[in-house]
Amino acid sequence: MADSKTPEGGLPKRPMHHRRNFTGLTSKELAAEKAKWPKETVELWTRLSKKEANDVETIQRSIIHHVTTTLARAAYNLDNFSAYQAVALSTRDRLISRWNETQGQLSKKDPKRVYYLSLEFLLGRSMDNALLNMGLKDTYGKSIEQLGFNMEDIIESEVDAALGNGGLGRLAACYMDSLATLEYPAWGYGLRYNYGIFQQRIVDGYQTEFPDYWLNFDNPWELPRLDISIQISFGGHVQTSQDEYGVTRHNWIAGQSVQAIAYDVPIPGYHTENCNNIRLWRSKPTKTFDLTSFNEGNYERAVEDATNAERITSVLYPNDNTMAGKELRLKQQYFWTAASLHDIVRRFKKSMREWSDLPDQVAIQLNDTHPTLAIVELQRILVDVEMLSWDDAWDIVTRTFAFTNHTVLPEAMEKWSVPMFEYLLPRHLQIIFDINLYFLQKVELKFPNDRGLLNRMSIIEEAQPQQIRMAHLAVVGSHKINGVAALHSDLIKTTIFKDFVMYYGEEKFVNKTNGITPRRWLHQANPQLSTLITETLNSDKWLKDLSLLRGLEKKVPDAEFRKKWRAIKRANKVRLAELIKERCHVEVSPDALFDVQVKRIHEYKRQFMNILAVIHRYRTIKSMTPAQKASVQPRVVIFGGKAAPGYYIAKLVIKLINSVAAVVNQDPAVGDLLKVVFIPDYNVSVAEVIVPASDISQHISTAGTEASGTSNMKFVLNGGLIIGTLDGANIEILEEIGEDNIFIFGCAAQEVEDLRHAQRYRGVPMDPALQGVISAIEKGVFEDPKIFQPLISTLTVGKDFYLISADFASYITANQQVDIAYKNQDEWSKKSIRCTANMGKFSSDRSVKEYADEIWNIKPYTVIDEGFL
Repeated sequence: MADSKTPEGGLPKRPMHHRRNFTGLTSKELAAEKAKWPKETVELWTRLSKKEANDVETIQRSIIHHVTTTLARAAYNLDNFSAYQAVALSTRDRLISRWNETQGQLSKKDPKRVYYLSLEFLLGRSMDNALLNMGLKDTYGKSIEQLGFNMEDIIESEVDAALGNGGLGRLAACYMDSLATLEYPAWGYGLRYNYGIFQQRIVDGYQTEFPDYWLNFDNPWELPRLDISIQISFGGHVQTSQDEYGVTRHNWIAGQSVQAIAYDVPIPGYHTENCNNIRLWRSKPTKTFDLTSFNEGNYERAVEDATNAERITSVLYPNDNTMAGKELRLKQQYFWTAASLHDIVRRFKKSMREWSDLPDQVAIQLNDTHPTLAIVELQRILVDVEMLSWDDAWDIVTRTFAFTNHTVLPEAMEKWSVPMFEYLLPRHLQIIFDINLYFLQKVELKFPNDRGLLNRMSIIEEAQPQQIRMAHLAVVGSHKINGVAALHSDLIKTTIFKDFVMYYGEEKFVNKTNGITPRRWLHQANPQLSTLITETLNSDKWLKDLSLLRGLEKKVPDAEFRKKWRAIKRANKVRLAELIKERCHVEVSPDALFDVQVKRIHEYKRQFMNILAVIHRYRTIKSMTPAQKASVQPRVVIFGGKAAPGYYIAKLVIKLINSVAAVVNQDPAVGDLLKVVFIPDYNVSVAEVIVPASDISQHISTAGTEASGTSNMKFVLNGGLIIGTLDGANIEILEEIGEDNIFIFGCAAQEVEDLRHAQRYRGVPMDPALQGVISAIEKGVFEDPKIFQPLISTLTVGKDFYLISADFASYITANQQVDIAYKNQDEWSKKSIRCTANMGKFSSDRSVKEYADEIWNIKPYTVIDEGFL
């Protein structure tokens, strides 16, 4: 290259042309770019790109720099939130160094990557997690303290990222943490919701939904990539033609388009330089503002395109009780999967490999049925855009995708109407019909003349109107399908996917029991217990090898250790009691038994049964003499969780809980023997306070309905015992911790259908204790009984589908056993220690390694700290 210095007496030469590469630089591209730069420029960049040190003074300089420049604040005009912003930006600087290093090295080496598609990533707060994973929390704590602030206050200033709702999103977040920690090359893909699912407030006992304005301030944990814009199309029609070889080609002429804008969220691994990425998409209009309409006085039309486009990523799970809501959900899912596939394909194409190599470089995991359209979109790209033959393209697609199923409930199996699909995605509907036809032709060859089988296995359900079964499409388009607990994986093979197992064989259907990350759910959420465990085991290696917790077993007989264990639990209960007082205005004693059920509100999870048992307990205490009351174990029953906005029955359960709480908490005849609280707006940060404080937690779904559950794992890992049914991961937890350390009740999964049949057709009488509870509600003890009549009708007119009556007596007995066991605090402590000690299996590290080895076929890649930004 010619010398770019200024010639003597002349003007500077024209600078070289710079360009931006959206997918990073390969080794060849990097060498080519470097060769264009003058030697002294390369040296300058190298010298000035060295990472900042991580000593106290350098960190303080970084924080003050962000206060005075980025935030334009002064030292003495600074509140906790502003201090949080500055500390977060300083932390992010170090995080981005690792992110740049990781992505740069992966671009050069180009190993096989996994792409995890999830509609939810329930990340919680990021700063505490980032500092712990980078090993900088203590240093930052000292730095902040010397600057006049408190680390706990700074952490509390962060707002939870509103990117999820329940276990699906939290599982995705745990897996991203484990992928980074285990150094697997991985990206997540999701949506950047403006208002989350909703902020839950309790008004007159009812759940009331408000927008969650979590993005009111700049989010320091995301990197806006405003230059990465992908056009996503909807509607229109399909043109058909023949190419020069006589092959039929399809050209989708879109009716409308929006832009997908990328936002990147760095995910640091624990004690590794590796930093993976979640790319979130935001919807924007192709034309933001119609000036002509505005000048004509049509102000609404001027911003109509912007409003319609931005609606796509406004809210997680728009209420689909209306056709408009259903259409928005389908748009949302296609927008996300199409943008993600465009990004993945673009990254693959720069490797210059053959298309047949795609499955050797790319693994795509579908987290539930929401991203199933990615299968159809990749087939469209390969056939319509890249001009591959149908069979070659389908072979590539089916070797690339794998599908995680999260439910056996028929009503939760996602379906879309064919007319709506045809209106929004006409070309994709054609492809789905072709996939279905070719698949059913193969089924017919293997099982001739079985029309019932063809009807059951068809991707298209012959209803009015026809429906597209997304779970069937996911099974047909994936090379592996997994359940998320041993029982669940067995059930999907014998129920919803039974016919597919007969066709494909059992080897396509595997189990991958869910897991949780111990870094967040013990080390971060319960720091005192984490410290005690590390001191006891003489190492913190258990944070990356949870099986090492078994070393705690030898401390069970140690009375002094048990005393320390109890003291930590009580301190956590004091903290939760303070939160309850602040949010619920109810005072509770940390010396009472803390009984917790916090999760999404749904009939199958049976919060209804829990509150009915609370009413039974209340009535029992009310009927006691003072002498009898003296022997009652005090209990605080804690509920939390959100009901879907359109789920009327679930919202009535919340109302009943709050109505019961209003009566029980004010009754002097009961006093501190029983308190009931519903903590509003349950999220990850609230869970981090609740989980370490639990004495007993409730996981009481009707057997065979909960796929796995992960909250059960979090509670037990923190030394909390559980009361539960033989459902989901409860069974495997029982196998690990032993039957003496868990309270199991209720029917087994194989008994459920017979019990339902008997209740529906044989008039089985309601459990007497339950009947007494229902009578109390109907007499108006807990507000106007008319309010709760639809809820009671689920037990009577609805024939008690979730078997509350069948399980009620054994549930009451199990709760009585809990009371008896808890009174012996020394023995309870032994159970608690054994619970934690035997939870090694339930690390998300174990789950992710199984996926990597048995489904994705990817290998770890260790990022080298090169010392540069």
